[in-house]
Amino acid sequence: MKILHIETSSKNCSVAISDGEDLLCVCEEVSENYKQSESLHTFVEWALEGAEITLQDLDAVSLGMGPGSYTGLRIGASSAKGFCYGLKIPLIAVNSMETMVEPFLDQNFDYIIPLLDARRMEVYTAVFDGNSGKMLTETEAKILDETSFQEFKDKKVIFVGDGASKAKEIFQLPEAEFNADVYPSAKYLVKKVVGKFNNKDFENVAYFEPFYLKEFQGVKKKKAE
Repeated sequence: MKILHIETSSKNCSVAISDGEDLLCVCEEVSENYKQSESLHTFVEWALEGAEITLQDLDAVSLGMGPGSYTGLRIGASSAKGFCYGLKIPLIAVNSMETMVEPFLDQNFDYIIPLLDARRMEVYTAVFDGNSGKMLTETEAKILDETSFQEFKDKKVIFVGDGASKAKEIFQLPEAEFNADVYPSAKYLVKKVVGKFNNKDFENVAYFEPFYLKEFQGVKKKKAE
């Protein structure tokens, strides 16, 4: 089965093509300016070319459904739904945080905790088992302070994601590890998506919405005096 994977929930615009669990091609770029609107369709073209297939060869489209950037998620979801409608193929969605956890499984961590920067001292986070990768807590928006995650002070924990750098400065967890260079990536959607495809765990394309977690908050312009 050939699947197009799209992940645009963070600063990393990421596209991958897989055949079963084999990764055929990945195109991704981390940008501080959230360039998904400029890069996504180019990356899809490059990934298809690199995998030596066409859109018509695809059996499904998968999407990192968030949480994350409102605009990035909206762009990714619109593209994924467009491909599914046009090609009449199913849509599969996975929590974007699961793609951050996979590279650290079976490395003797008790827990893996993604921290996605949500501005100021707020992050999107959830707790995952370090061996099985099972999500142990619900995804939430959390304001960090020096008491955060104290329940893990005697455990081997790694915090991953672009929110980890500000967490490292304030957390009272001397044994914890921090890796701020981790972003959700389409290449880590593959394994989870194959399982969902085989179980026919598909989204309703017409009604699917990304996992925004927080409502979009625009900036109000001040009225002229």
